[in-house]
Amino acid sequence: MKKDKKIRLALLCGGRSSEREVSLSGAKGVLEVLNKERYEVTVVDTATDLPKLVEQADRLDVAFILLHGRFGEDGTIQGLLELLGIPYQGSGVLGSALAMNKHYSKVVYRAYGIPTPDWLVYEATEDWNLQEVQSRLGLPVMIKPVNQGSSIGMCKIHNADGLSFALEEAFKWDEQVVIERFIPGRELTAGVLGIKELTALPIVEIRPNPTHAFFDYEAKYQQGATEELCPAPIPEDIAQKAQNLAVQAHKALGLKGYSRTDMILTEAGELFVLETNTIPGMTPTSLLPQAAQAMGISFSELLDRLIDMAITSKRPQ
Repeated sequence: MKKDKKIRLALLCGGRSSEREVSLSGAKGVLEVLNKERYEVTVVDTATDLPKLVEQADRLDVAFILLHGRFGEDGTIQGLLELLGIPYQGSGVLGSALAMNKHYSKVVYRAYGIPTPDWLVYEATEDWNLQEVQSRLGLPVMIKPVNQGSSIGMCKIHNADGLSFALEEAFKWDEQVVIERFIPGRELTAGVLGIKELTALPIVEIRPNPTHAFFDYEAKYQQGATEELCPAPIPEDIAQKAQNLAVQAHKALGLKGYSRTDMILTEAGELFVLETNTIPGMTPTSLLPQAAQAMGISFSELLDRLIDMAITSKRPQ
């Protein structure tokens, strides 16, 4: 590619998941920051514009995926881009699918010795067992649809009476639901950046307003509902351990380019990995860009790095 030629970039956003509005809001911010002298951007709403993407595939240099939830983070759009021969930032089909699935990602964590809260998984078509839940997990527990992001369909249940209703609600979002032991503690998140050499970003502590039982959808996106501290006010050895766990999770799931791993720090100083995000929020105030900024990487530079990694590490056809 000639240096004086603009990079032809497709910004994939919108989509058909429950996180459509989050995606569109993020894409607006990215579009404002992308260097107009470096990029020629085509915005593609994957809910309506996929034929345009297919038609223009041979004229595109790279795609930037800013989709959250199903059909964005789960490997489906990555598979289409592979078929079209369009490089894209972030993880491939398998890593994206694994990280999106809250059950199988925890299976992988356990296989690699990464601490994660105990859990059970139920299908919508099978009967769940109250006695099994209480004996194996205790109470409270977290109810999580297996393939949803942004805490959609999630809730914290303190007593047995609430389990049935919570499961019914969660099954509205997915055919599989994880019931996870609730681990009290401080909520941390750790970003990872790179291809061959991985850099762990500074830790961010997430402090939802006390009116929120956990870092739920409203706490994530309502202005002022959550305090985010970066670097997190934690001992250096704990920060390094959290960074190491994020790198381990990134490698174990077979991820690429960047990721963000969420975890809980208990009063005893133990860390438990909850999940890993392959397409973290991407606005200047989102968690991963905040961590990058604390390391001296501006939002614009972060976007450039992700795009450069996509182009230079193009997957073989």
